[in-house]
Amino acid sequence: MTSFAKRSITAETALVALQGAAAKARQLGQAMSIALVDDSGVLKAALRMDGASDMTRAIAEDKAYTSACLKAPTHALWDLVKNDPPLLHGFPGTRRAIVFGGGYPILEAGQLIGAIGVSGGQYSDDMEVARAGLMAIGAPIG
Repeated sequence: MTSFAKRSITAETALVALQGAAAKARQLGQAMSIALVDDSGVLKAALRMDGASDMTRAIAEDKAYTSACLKAPTHALWDLVKNDPPLLHGFPGTRRAIVFGGGYPILEAGQLIGAIGVSGGQYSDDMEVARAGLMAIGAPIG
């Protein structure tokens, strides 16, 4: 029998990232949703700020999920699919797959431990808020 060890973001760390991202969203004057998932893409912590729609909650969760599952920022996925017709038509149609900014993997010592997703503003604002969450926990920004 064989097995492997893996690391995953703690609830405490997820809350610190969530608070850092929410502070940035407030600074920008945006009502946003922020989601943190573990290394498997399972929701660990989330916040739908006052005034943010339920759609932003779902999109934030999907951005975090996509980023964790593919170990890549969601904005980088557009470049992957845009010039490849089968991927362009297939990947964005995949349930929960997001190809615009606002989702980032969370790495520790080069290993995926979770991901953050933000929705509620223009995707560049979502990216800025997500990066603030990463900075709050000292995670590299990819």
